[in-house]
Amino acid sequence: MNQHAPITDDLKSKGIEVHGDFAPGYETILTGEALEFVADLHRRFDGARQRLLAARQTRQASLDGGEDLDFRTDTAEIRKADWKVRPAPQDLQDRRVEITGPVDRKMVINALNSGARCFMADFEDASSPTWANMVEGQINLRDANARQIDFTDETNGKSYSLNDRIATLIVRPRGWHLPEAHLKVNGAPVSGGLFDFGLYLFHNHQTLKANDTGPYYYLPKLESMEEARLWALVIGHAEKALGLETGTVRVTVLIETITAAFELDEILYVLRDWIVGLNCGRWDYIFSYIKRFKARADKVLPDRAMVTMTAPFMRAYSLRVIEVCHRRGAHAMGGMSAFIPVKNDEAANARAFEQVKADKEREAEDGHDGTWVAHPALVAAAEEAFDARMPGPNQLDRLNGYETSAAELTRPAPGAVTEDGARGNIDVAIRYLSAWLSGRGAAPIHNLMEDAATAEISRAQLWQWRVHKVRLEDGRVIDTPLLEDWFASVLSELREELGEETYASARIEEAAAIFKDLVFSDTFEEFLTLPAYPRLN
Repeated sequence: MNQHAPITDDLKSKGIEVHGDFAPGYETILTGEALEFVADLHRRFDGARQRLLAARQTRQASLDGGEDLDFRTDTAEIRKADWKVRPAPQDLQDRRVEITGPVDRKMVINALNSGARCFMADFEDASSPTWANMVEGQINLRDANARQIDFTDETNGKSYSLNDRIATLIVRPRGWHLPEAHLKVNGAPVSGGLFDFGLYLFHNHQTLKANDTGPYYYLPKLESMEEARLWALVIGHAEKALGLETGTVRVTVLIETITAAFELDEILYVLRDWIVGLNCGRWDYIFSYIKRFKARADKVLPDRAMVTMTAPFMRAYSLRVIEVCHRRGAHAMGGMSAFIPVKNDEAANARAFEQVKADKEREAEDGHDGTWVAHPALVAAAEEAFDARMPGPNQLDRLNGYETSAAELTRPAPGAVTEDGARGNIDVAIRYLSAWLSGRGAAPIHNLMEDAATAEISRAQLWQWRVHKVRLEDGRVIDTPLLEDWFASVLSELREELGEETYASARIEEAAAIFKDLVFSDTFEEFLTLPAYPRLN
């Protein structure tokens, strides 16, 4: 039975408050020592985090005023100089297939057993940040590292446990923008990223060392070298506080913002003692492109389905990541294929596997050192694509001589905006937000595994199309009345498909209300998870 957090008077006197319930086992993660460790990170670094978040808005104002993105002049020497990052540890040398997913117990076991080289356990976009998900995720990862994890599915009685050979574990904490409202220090909520990073490092560094591995992280949503430098300061301090050697912690940075694509060398440089690679976080990258160029009518993107990795600006971004990484001795990881196996439809299932195969073959041929999949059944297909084109553990010695311009990185994809595309955005985003409000951050929707980036792209596109009065293929203008009609129609279809009881229990109307507020707002919300977060338990 859940109970109120047993916080001691000593912790209270130090300004540390836990506002979430304690279920059995939580006390083994939320120990006094662990909470003090996170509180120390908060006190030292939250001021800088807040300043960097404010700097994002200052930069957004400049872009809204017509400024174009370009490579920085003040960091030209970093780009010109001859330097490399610290070599990756042995168990991160071959990362040809990585699987990603949330941190629930069954997923952790299945992903570690999947045959993938690495598993990115995601506290961010693939997890709904409920208090239970965040704390129990820490319990699950600790138990997995100790090889003391098992799970029995109550619906079918099936039991799960770890194989002898498992994937290397990499943890993605939340981005700089997300709070953890259930832990407050001196009355202020701590950063979700510091909460996730700190608890995992504190509880696992000794076990990981004994297992001949280490505390490995994926760092999300960075916008600049300054934001990367803050992580460098956090990591350096954390290692020192725990008596760890510099470079014990190793990180891969997700390049999932358009601004970060202009600062690849700089991000690698400031994290050079800890970083092992960059990853093409393609879906959030599309969202970032729309968000940062939201005021630009000349930067409007077509239907989401048309913005693929073969679109010129997406291809330029991918090839640039490969070139910069390999020049600096870092891995260049490919992106997520969202396709998942399709049950009871052989033709659709075959198409899904062909899509994954083509995507992974392109990445391997271009020079990526590895890639992501969303489902264990797709690991073999992705590995086959890389095995055929990458006989060694990676392609770090491959330089393509690729150069790109700012114009190529920011030129929008060609294509049309259609009613099907717009209605699809409404449908998928409402379905996803319904799952997210129910505590599920990764949701299979129309044979794709969707996470928060899906809803972000969907609402960003609809907002931008409405604001710029984009014309459909048939000549109609996307405006508020037309969108209102589509919302009503999609909700009617969902009600008929799900039935009244499921429609109500799935919080469809609440999800639609959140989504409509974002789409019809006069201003553009930086992340939809921020206004939606208070609605979670």
